[in-house]
Amino acid sequence: MTLKGKHALVTGGGTGIGLAIARALVAEGAHVTITGRRQQVLDEVATEGMTGMAMDVRDEADVVAKIAAAVEARGPIQICVANAGVAEGKAVHKTTMEFWRNMMATNLDGAFLTIRECLTSMRQTDWGRVITVSSIAGVRGLKGAACYSASKHGLIGLTRALSADYAGSQITFNALCPGYVDTPIIERNTASISERAGISEDQARAMMVNTNAHKRLIAPEEIAAAALWLVRDGSESVNGQTIEIAGGQL
Repeated sequence: MTLKGKHALVTGGGTGIGLAIARALVAEGAHVTITGRRQQVLDEVATEGMTGMAMDVRDEADVVAKIAAAVEARGPIQICVANAGVAEGKAVHKTTMEFWRNMMATNLDGAFLTIRECLTSMRQTDWGRVITVSSIAGVRGLKGAACYSASKHGLIGLTRALSADYAGSQITFNALCPGYVDTPIIERNTASISERAGISEDQARAMMVNTNAHKRLIAPEEIAAAALWLVRDGSESVNGQTIEIAGGQL
C-alpha cells in the first residue's frame, strides 16, 4: 500500500521529528499539511507534497478553523500525527503555574484538540491512523522534569483511551515514545541544563546522550520509520500501544 491520495496532518512539522515524519509520508505518496507557529519556518522547509499552515495548538479556535480549512483544501485527514510539544525540565518547587499550564496546553491540550478536529473528517472515511508523539518520559518519568513527564503520561492515557473507543474500527491510535532525539530541542536544553546545574555544555549534552540506553542521540528518521510502519499495511492490529524508541531496554 502506498499513501497516494491520503491527506496527513503533522503538528510541529517544521523541524525535528515532525519534519522527518512529514518527509517520510510525502515519500510514500501522501500530501502532508505541516503546522507550526511560524509560517516562515514552514515555508522554508515545505517541499512538493507539503503545505505549511501556521497554527497554534494551544488555541482552540485556531485549531478548529485551520484544520477545517486544510480539509476544505485537501480533503479529509486520514493520518493525524500529534507531534507539537515543548520539552523543558524544572524542579517542582521552581515550577510556576504559568510554566505548568503552558506545558499542558501545548503537549496535552494541543494533542487533544488536534485529534478531535482531525477525527471530524477521518470518521467519514474508511480508514485512519492517529499517532501521538509522547516520550520515554511518558513511560517512566524523567528526573527533574515532573511537569513534562506528567504531560507525556497524559498523552499516552489519551491515546490508549481513544484506541479503546475505536476498537474494531479501521482507525488506530498509537504513541511513539522516543528517548533523546537529535533535534534543535537538544541544543536549547543543553544550554538550559548547563545553566541550571552549573556544569559545562559538554557535560550537559553528555547527560542527555547517556540517558539513551545505547549512549547516542536518536536520529529523527528513526522515529519517522516507526511512524511509517504504523500507517502501512500489516499494522492493522497494532492499536493503543506505546512504541519505545530509546536504544534498549529500560
